[in-house]
Amino acid sequence: MKIKTLLVLATLFVAANALAATPTEILKQLKMDIAPDKRTAVWDVKAVQQDNDLVIVGTVSTEDLKDAVSAELKKQGIKKFQNNIVVLENSVPEDQRWALVKLGIATMRCEGDHAAEAATQAIMGTPVKVLEVGDWCRVVTPDGYISYVPQSSLQFRTAKEMKKWREAKRYIVTSYCTRLVTEPKGDETITDLTMGCILEHKGDKSGWMRLVTPDGREGYVEKESVEELNKWKKQSFDAALIEKTARRMMGSGYLWGGTSTKVTDCSGLSKISYFSCGIILQRDASQQALYGKKIERYKDAKCGDLLFFGNEKTGRVTHVGIYLRDGKYIHCSGQVKINSLDPKDPDYLYSTLVIRRVDGNVDTKGITSLAKHNWYYNQ
Repeated sequence: MKIKTLLVLATLFVAANALAATPTEILKQLKMDIAPDKRTAVWDVKAVQQDNDLVIVGTVSTEDLKDAVSAELKKQGIKKFQNNIVVLENSVPEDQRWALVKLGIATMRCEGDHAAEAATQAIMGTPVKVLEVGDWCRVVTPDGYISYVPQSSLQFRTAKEMKKWREAKRYIVTSYCTRLVTEPKGDETITDLTMGCILEHKGDKSGWMRLVTPDGREGYVEKESVEELNKWKKQSFDAALIEKTARRMMGSGYLWGGTSTKVTDCSGLSKISYFSCGIILQRDASQQALYGKKIERYKDAKCGDLLFFGNEKTGRVTHVGIYLRDGKYIHCSGQVKINSLDPKDPDYLYSTLVIRRVDGNVDTKGITSLAKHNWYYNQ
């Protein structure tokens, strides 16, 4: 009887160990769970044996990812290990961990090279968190997107300086495109400005605002082209404004990675249009398609809903447009234009994979108002 019991216990022990995940398997699954998208998380982690000790090495973007590794290993019954993961956000000198974009438009790339694929753009006054410093800085934008930007496009700020910036009187550009000039009614340009650029206030003069760029260049812009940020941020979802913003770009060309009123790609158009009423969407169409209320049929859609298109067999989203009404939508495909979802319409182009409603879902996961984003305001 005892022998039989021992055999049963031995069998159970072997089975349990056979089912137990290895550290490598645990890390692989954890990556899938918490850092599956390289656009929003840096994860280069592996388990190695060093002098009979289990050591976790590699690089992650944030402290919470490193902490998650320790927590998961312990949860899986692995108690003895060293977590030597390098956290990028902690590896940057304290006076360079934050920056503001100082150009009217800064192009960001997938790698630190001018020949690399364009990833996105950021406009003047956009706060970014710095993960690596060099001629090309690896940064995170307010929507969580990770890319590389020339250091010459940034103005570094300490945490204390960022706190002061968040409390400063700031103005946001609300016109499609304008300029900061040396004198009121002058023609000497200090910098170009596009809708959404944020500058600090220095004074008023005869219908002109005296503003300063993140790197200290002072100049003037017409009052009608800007609005005080504290007032602007109070606006709520406005489908009419989203439509107006998108329509103002009608006929402009397509640029992969474009995210400004000068030139854009498809998801850039939706980001710009929503940002006009203070809403920060995710960067890419495939990311935007994950958030907001799902609408089953386009006939139930309303103005401002996001329409997503792509491969019907795989479900892979590759394109996005903004619904208008009567089956019509505006999008950037070759150029910003209007097409129809109705197959009988001469302007028909594409059938939707999914429809998402942002209205009523602001400040839920993946959809953030600027007013409640702690990179723009001290919360």
